[in-house]
This record gives sequence, C-alpha cells and structure tokens, in this order.
Amino acid sequence: MKENNQLRDVYDAIADPTRRRLIRLLSEAEEIPLHELTTQFQMGRTAVSKHLTILKEAGLVLDRKVGRETRFRLNASPLREIQDWVAFYSKFWSTNMLRLNQLLEEEEE
Repeated sequence: MKENNQLRDVYDAIADPTRRRLIRLLSEAEEIPLHELTTQFQMGRTAVSKHLTILKEAGLVLDRKVGRETRFRLNASPLREIQDWVAFYSKFWSTNMLRLNQLLEEEEE
C-alpha cells in the first residue's frame, strides 16, 4: 500500500544492496550528513545522492538542510509493509515445517 506522498515502491527501493546498506547506516544514527554517508561507500557523492533520492521517493528517508549541509534520517514506517508481507510467509513456512515433521515422525514409526 503506497501512501500518497510515496512516489516509489518500497520493495523497489530496498532491492539494491547499496540502499539497504544506507538504511542500515541511517538506522544506527539519529541523523547523518551526506558527506559522512559518502565516506562509507566506494562511490562518489552524486551516486550516493541518487540512492538517497530513491529512498526518499519511497518515504524511507527524510532530509533537512542545516546551513549548506544536508542531513538524512531514516523513516522506518514504510518498512511495515515489507514486515507484514514477510510475516505472512513466515506463518506459511512454519505450518509446512510442522507438517513435514509430522510426516517424518509417521515414517519412523
């Protein structure tokens, strides 16, 4: 479910390993300036900015200007959609693993 302010799908936004790493870094701090985020990657500032833009379009990242500096922070609420989706399949696998265990126990008897 997309919120009105989301321009990009959350699943699409987290599909890239660089963006998942950005999310991880942002989850570990209240706010991080762009220049600090850039030092964590072997890519230029422009490339990191493009990844942050995709995360912003999905509603996962918020930014604010402090003087000439842009600081970023995580907005984890859109990740709830992914958590709900994974939770459904978690139940699916749990149920199937129980069935498999029962089947294996019956074969042993």
